[in-house]
Amino acid sequence: MRPYLKDPAAIYAESFRIVREEARLERFSRAMEPVVTRLIHACGMVEIADRLAFSPGAAEAGRAALASGAPVLCDCEMVGAGIIRRHLGASEVVTTINAPGLPDLAAKLGTTRSAAQVELWRERIEGAVVAIGNAPTALFHLMEKLDEGWPKPALILGFPVGFVGAAESKAELAGDPRGCDFIALRGRRGGSAMASAAVNALALGETHG
Repeated sequence: MRPYLKDPAAIYAESFRIVREEARLERFSRAMEPVVTRLIHACGMVEIADRLAFSPGAAEAGRAALASGAPVLCDCEMVGAGIIRRHLGASEVVTTINAPGLPDLAAKLGTTRSAAQVELWRERIEGAVVAIGNAPTALFHLMEKLDEGWPKPALILGFPVGFVGAAESKAELAGDPRGCDFIALRGRRGGSAMASAAVNALALGETHG
């Protein structure tokens, strides 16, 4: 058996040292860099730093929203499970994918359950942090609702993953964020762990530089 690190603090410190050594972080502000490093840490791919799209004040908007107790609206249970509650303060993690009646609503709307659940966010969307780590249809439907005049969330975290609609939904968000701050990973990559990592980074309130 080869030697390996066992001390948790040493593993943590070495992980982020390697991320900062290998990733190209020059284009990110002091506010964005901790979000980027935690996203890389969550997936093990330093190259995603080159694929991130974001609005200029995205990190600041997300931190301010969480500091004020805004809810975090998640598109799936896995995103919610990855969020570290002790860092959130008064913010509630909201998952609605298993809400009663959602299959019927999805059938009525002719869409997925992930998209249909966005309808249930109407009363909580204003000023919220939206974390989408699974379903492109949820991100598409959210933008459709914003086009219809819904109140705007404080921040949209766009990390849907997959081969059908993932790259397209994030390209739509980056091309026209509907006046919202956003962070998104271009292309097919993404996932619940990355969406959760972004929320955790914002909740910690770190800045670098």
